[in-house]
Amino acid sequence: MALLKIDVAPEWVDYNGHMNDAEYARVFSLGVDALMATIGLDDAGRTQHRYTIYTLETHLCYRREAHQGQTLVVDVTVLARDQKRLHVFMQMCDSQGEVLATSEQMLMGIDTQTGRPAPFPDAVASLIERLPAASYNEWPQLAGRRIGLPSRP
Repeated sequence: MALLKIDVAPEWVDYNGHMNDAEYARVFSLGVDALMATIGLDDAGRTQHRYTIYTLETHLCYRREAHQGQTLVVDVTVLARDQKRLHVFMQMCDSQGEVLATSEQMLMGIDTQTGRPAPFPDAVASLIERLPAASYNEWPQLAGRRIGLPSRP
């Protein structure tokens, strides 16, 4: 499910002539904002439900360079969820569908009055149910990766 379509801004380009690594994180953060709006947690929804989402963990993989003016499309797949967490996989693609980066994230629902984790409000949970989801054996190939150096025997 496409969440966001955005062009690479000139100020996002670094001395190497392509989008700076921190800007990939920015685009995925904007993708989370778009996801929140999709599930009813835009400004009005956060106020109404007294609820928001925090990012607990992110695993970002850089696959290809993005350049100034290039159109980026961010999509999302839910890998797993429970009553207050979402494990999501986002892809950033160019306009031809080439994967430029991926971001696997663990998101936590937070009651804004207590500042503590809390179950998704019913209206939000019902919208989450409509998001594209993948069972474990259908996860995207780049999901669930671990970072580390190969072991030497």
